[in-house]
This record gives sequence, structure tokens and C-alpha cells, in this order.
Amino acid sequence: MSTFNYHYIIIGAGAAGLNLALAMNEDAFFKDKKILILDKDKKTENDRTWSFWEKGNGKWDHIVSKTWKKSIVTAKGEDINFDLKKYTYKMLRSADFYQFAKTELDSSNIEWKTEDVQKVVQNQDKAIVTTPESDYTADFVFDSRIPSLYTLDHPDSLNIAQHFKGWIIETEEEVFDDTQFTMMDYSIKDGETTSFTYVLPLSPTKALVEFTYFSPDLVSEATYDHYLKRYISEKLEQENYKILETEKGVIPMTNFPFEDFNQKHIIKIGTAGGWVKASSGYSFKNCEKKSKKIIKFLKSNPDYYRNSSPTKFKHYDKIFLEVLSKENHFGEELFYRMYKNNSIRTIFRFLDEKSLFSEDLKIILNLSSKPFIKAFLRHVKSGLKT
Repeated sequence: MSTFNYHYIIIGAGAAGLNLALAMNEDAFFKDKKILILDKDKKTENDRTWSFWEKGNGKWDHIVSKTWKKSIVTAKGEDINFDLKKYTYKMLRSADFYQFAKTELDSSNIEWKTEDVQKVVQNQDKAIVTTPESDYTADFVFDSRIPSLYTLDHPDSLNIAQHFKGWIIETEEEVFDDTQFTMMDYSIKDGETTSFTYVLPLSPTKALVEFTYFSPDLVSEATYDHYLKRYISEKLEQENYKILETEKGVIPMTNFPFEDFNQKHIIKIGTAGGWVKASSGYSFKNCEKKSKKIIKFLKSNPDYYRNSSPTKFKHYDKIFLEVLSKENHFGEELFYRMYKNNSIRTIFRFLDEKSLFSEDLKIILNLSSKPFIKAFLRHVKSGLKT
């Protein structure tokens, strides 16, 4: 078997891997570096939809498919409408992102191969990647595969999953207000679980409708279908519609210690690197932010990469996960209080890990539930820093 040498290897051409590759491609420091992207899939299909909020113009505006300046949360029988003000909520289809990345990364120093990675190990000086076709070595490997030891039974972590199935539907009538998206609609949910419908209207007759759970347990395909059909029939009052596309996924929401799997020459990225916000499941903007940190690390040449978030936000994520994992029935009440009692600016700053302690305290106190208050005070007493 042949062996090929590179400076950097990126395993996985998803949001994390391609954000990192694009960041390298934009920086002159990497122009003379040999970079390899490995993925078992050709990335020609729209296999997921990423959504995120940001202020003003953004890096991906030229390939974003739809934006919104208004939103609604429906919970506890009440509609909570809010204007995003300086923020914009944006939808990016993966197929458009993949195509853009392929065009941008068509470079003499970057290769993209469709191969299935079987093993990654390191010796004193290099990392070695093995596929059925070849062996590859690199100074650094950035690996988006979830560690084989990752398990929801890990004794030191709290774990739930954001799992969902969505349809892009087209209706005969004009049903949707495409200036406003639905962040969470609890009108129809699965028993006492934290489950809701998420709606991104693309036009008055077309929308992505997803039934989503934040829960410890997954459900059957038929269960997602049941609640999607119910929502479309009962809430949208539509019986005649076409299903144009389907997407589904499972996103870990966990405080699992992903950093334990980093090695000197092997760095975990994406979901496998803890880049998913544990309390919300959002990740795309984190991929952009974390990629910049890796670029800075590579250019400064320290001995070991450490992926870290501010300690206080790790504590807050743990509080959310503790409540949702142990009292999943409380989810609707939790998010109702969050969106009802706080400005969208405060909520987004909190989820973006940019909020001040005074803003954090306001959110926590507005939740005003015994589990949250007790957990929050416990972390403050243990030395939580602002």
C-alpha cells in the first residue's frame, strides 16, 4: 500500500471540515502547505439544512437561501412574537455550501478524495490515516468522526439528543408568512416530552417543517411522520401538499469531555470536538468560530491544542442538560419562560456565549424553577467566575 505525505489532513467534508479547509484556503500562511480532505461521500446531495443568527452581513450571505427578521414561539397556549432587530436568522442548504467549497478549494495545494477512513493513529512526529486505498501521514489530522468510546452512558456526562425529521412541503394554497419563521411550536407534541415543530417558510406555498425532540430517547420513523402529518393537517389545515425533500438527524447535546480525545497530532473537530452548543444544538457558527481558533493555533505553533469555552457557560449548559435529561416534561415551560421574559438580544448573546453575568442572572432567574435556581446557586457557591 502506498503512503502519501501532507502537512494537514481533514477527515469529514461537513460543516466543520469545510469551514476549516476554507479558512486555511483564505490565509496566505497555508498556500505552500499540502492539505488533504477525506470523506466517504461525494457531497452532491442536500443532506441537511443549517440555520443560524448573526448581526448584519455575514460570510455566507451569497449562498444563503432565505433570511428572516421576525419569529414566533408558541408555548403554553400563547404566541410570543419577536422582532430580531439587529439580528437576522439565516438558512443555508448543505448542497449550496458543498458546491461553494468545492469551487473555492479547487487549488493546487488542496486535494479532496472520496475514501472511507478506517484508522487514525499517531507516532512521535506524525499522524497516520489509513483508508482501503492508501496510508496518509500529516503533521496534524483534524478528525470529525465521533470517538468510538462516545456513549450516552458515559458516567461523567449528561446527555440528551436533538433528533428530528423534516419535510420541505409545497401546498396548493398560500399558507405561510415567509417573513417570519417558527422557532418552536409546542401546539402539537409527543406526550410529556420536550418536542415541538420548527418551521422555515421559503415562500407562501413552501416551507421546511420539522418535528424535533430534545430528549434522552430516540423515536421510530413512524413517530416523526405521525406528528408531521398532524401538524400539517391540524395547525396548517392542509391536506393536499407535496413532500419535495426529506431530512433527518440526531445531534448530541452533551457535556461529554470531547477534549480528552485530542492528541498532539490528532485534533477532534465538529460534533466530535464539542463544537455543538450543548444547550441548544446549534453548531454552524461555532464551526466558523472554532476554525479561526485552530488557524491561530497552527500559526502560533504551541505544543498542544486545547478547545475550551468559558467556564461559566459550561456550567449553564450543564444546568440545562440536567433539567432536560431528568425532567424532560419541563421543556415547554422552560423555553416559554426564556422567550417570554427576555429580549431576543439577551437570549442570542447568552446562546452565543457573549453575555455578561448580569444578563445570565436575568435569564436564570426568569426561568424561576426550583431545579434551575438550586443548580445555579450550587455552581455560584462552587466558585463560578464572571
